[in-house]
Amino acid sequence: MELSGAADFNALALEYARKDFPLLQAGASVEKALETIRREGIGERVIYFYAVDERGRLVGVVPTRRLLTAAPATALREIMVPRVIALPAEATVLEACEFFVLYKLLAFPVVDAERHVIGVVDADVFMQSVLQTEEATGEGARYDFFEELGFHLAQVRDASPWRVFRYRFPWLLATVAAGTACALLAGAFEVTLARSLVIAFFLTMVLGLNESVSTQSMSVTIQALRSARPTWRWFRVAFRRELVTALLLGLACGGLVAAIVWLWRSDARAAGVIGGSIALSLVTACLFGLGVPSLLHWLKLDPKIAAGPVTLALADFFALLFYFTSAWIALG
Repeated sequence: MELSGAADFNALALEYARKDFPLLQAGASVEKALETIRREGIGERVIYFYAVDERGRLVGVVPTRRLLTAAPATALREIMVPRVIALPAEATVLEACEFFVLYKLLAFPVVDAERHVIGVVDADVFMQSVLQTEEATGEGARYDFFEELGFHLAQVRDASPWRVFRYRFPWLLATVAAGTACALLAGAFEVTLARSLVIAFFLTMVLGLNESVSTQSMSVTIQALRSARPTWRWFRVAFRRELVTALLLGLACGGLVAAIVWLWRSDARAAGVIGGSIALSLVTACLFGLGVPSLLHWLKLDPKIAAGPVTLALADFFALLFYFTSAWIALG
């Protein structure tokens, strides 16, 4: 897929919106809604049906499967999804592209200031009109569309340093906050560090291992989210797999570091503290690497930008918490 150099990302997305779509009354029954669809037609293409109130304001989206399988007397309000993601009438093509990449939906209604639906922008229209590519069909092709569109949007964002700053800086505040919390935590265990210098010697290794493991887990999860729709079943399977992997990594790394400490310092207690805290913290690092990107994806936030700072911040803080607490309990 090639992005045309002539594409105007500052143009109104409404210029590419379709107008041949039916609107359904939220208070009507399924039977009445189907009569409306048969009477008005569905135009060239309908992905979602949108429900409006008595004043014509958008109040919900009706999935086609629910509409076709519900009892005829069922009111649309009972089967519609009230949370509708809509584009404002003044939205640009660039903003519409960002919506496609962020929410992974195949169409968005365009609404005016009073929430009246004035158009519908769908993915195939963008593939043909904006990106100037042939229409693709199938779920895999549309995921390719989302990924390719995201790549080109990154190029567009790169043209504006201020846009990149606004997009990335808020997430780096998580790193600043975690660094401050870690500094305060270290200060709280200052006496423990002073009594056992070997704990301070391996502090960098503890943090390095946790960041490496959490980054590995996070990268694998983000890659999986690009090709799979996350469900509770998917998350349970991924959680069990990651938990077993985390335990193996924790035992291997913790045991190796404990052996290094014992051979170097001949201090069994310090070796146990350092090895044990590394094993425990690596387990949490793996789970953060899975959980944070999955949560961000579920919240419709970009895990490629947001997951790194948040995951590493949590992994570092809990690694130090386990490390210092273990040292305080075992070594005084």
